[in-house]
Amino acid sequence: MRSIHTDIFIIGAGAAGMAAALAAEKKGYRDILIAERGERAGCDLLQCTHKGFGLGFFGEDLTGMEYAARFRMYLTGSRVKVMFGTMVLKLFKDRSALVSGQNGPMKVTFDKCILAAGCRERTIQSLDIAGTRPAGIMTCGTAQKLMNVDGIEIGGDIVILGTGDVGQIIARQLMVSGKRVITMIEKENSPGGLKRNRENCIEAYHIPVMTNSEITRISGEGRIDGVYVRHNDTGAEEFIRCSALLTAIGMIPEKDLAEDCFGNNPLPEWLLITGNCDYVHDIVDSVTADALKLSEVL
Repeated sequence: MRSIHTDIFIIGAGAAGMAAALAAEKKGYRDILIAERGERAGCDLLQCTHKGFGLGFFGEDLTGMEYAARFRMYLTGSRVKVMFGTMVLKLFKDRSALVSGQNGPMKVTFDKCILAAGCRERTIQSLDIAGTRPAGIMTCGTAQKLMNVDGIEIGGDIVILGTGDVGQIIARQLMVSGKRVITMIEKENSPGGLKRNRENCIEAYHIPVMTNSEITRISGEGRIDGVYVRHNDTGAEEFIRCSALLTAIGMIPEKDLAEDCFGNNPLPEWLLITGNCDYVHDIVDSVTADALKLSEVL
């Protein structure tokens, strides 16, 4: 098996990974390598066609795609190398990693490693909801990729479970494109997300929201045809017919590589975690700022 060595090994080429690489270069490291499982740097930013990025970092209102493009430009003029289509399978305590890429498995040894793998969406499987699991159920991030990257429409009558920022932004995009968002369902007493998103999405487009409510059962064979919703304040239940259910029920930091290697023990000084992989940030600008601070500890 082929083996290579690098001074700084970064896992993930999203906002945090790109900024961490630039921080390492600023610190004076000359051999910096990023492993990215996708084919382009930017990760989830590449499916974000809406604005709201860069206000804190650049002082401009950019789309996610534009924000990613700025950092890809910085990387182009740097010493940072990126291995695309490369999955990191396992970290080892001897400062090495097993990776699988386009040329097969490879061992990477390093002086320091930065885990910047971002976060993943919590799926419907994490909830105690009865009924079937037919087609037409997906996370809002999946819907965003289908629409904005793959050019596939999400049609029909749509229910969105959760009122976080991603859910609100998807709801707005669907409304703008002429789709019908029947309602957003929120278990808390008020919608979540940033105030600016509530104003620009839910309020601006008059998107219905059921607060203090939960989905108790999914209906449909082959494809979803509706959901049963319980209103927790009254205990009443109603059936809402729909042909798609999108979920926006939270994010989970992708710390698995570190946890599999070290469990609940303290991390060694050579392994750093940054960005949404550390904790879920409200905005990408703070992800970038968090990663750039690594120059102080590398």
